[in-house]
Amino acid sequence: MKIINNLFPQDATNYQGSKIALYGFAIILVLTTWRSIIHMFFWETGLIDIANFVILEGDPDPMVPIYLFFSLWGLEQVLICLLAWTVLIRYRGLIPIMIFIFALEWWTRLIYSSFGILSIIPVYTDGATPGSVGAPFLGVVLLVLLVLSLKSKSA
Repeated sequence: MKIINNLFPQDATNYQGSKIALYGFAIILVLTTWRSIIHMFFWETGLIDIANFVILEGDPDPMVPIYLFFSLWGLEQVLICLLAWTVLIRYRGLIPIMIFIFALEWWTRLIYSSFGILSIIPVYTDGATPGSVGAPFLGVVLLVLLVLSLKSKSA
């Protein structure tokens, strides 16, 4: 019950967890916000130069809808980052639930890729994406931050 109370505190403005979790989450949020902006506004650079996707050719150009979906994914990420920034600035008591959500996203990526679900078919890429390379590391870091954010200073 204590974990639930820490995830959903009565006072959302009062953060009780470790400062390491607070600052760690802030650093991850800066990186996530930057990634999201790249995906939303610089979709061609993000998709081809960073994520190593191969340019598909055809008539009509098949890349146009792919860029659109990539940009929309970036928009979704930016909106989640705006929510997370609101929590970080105003409602710090909700930091544990935000870390949990971020960890859930990255662990879901790891599980999906382990079972070959939603994995990119190798013929469409010429290298690994930064997200697939960093997922194991970030997943562990987020779990550590989650544990630290759930520990009350008073306990």
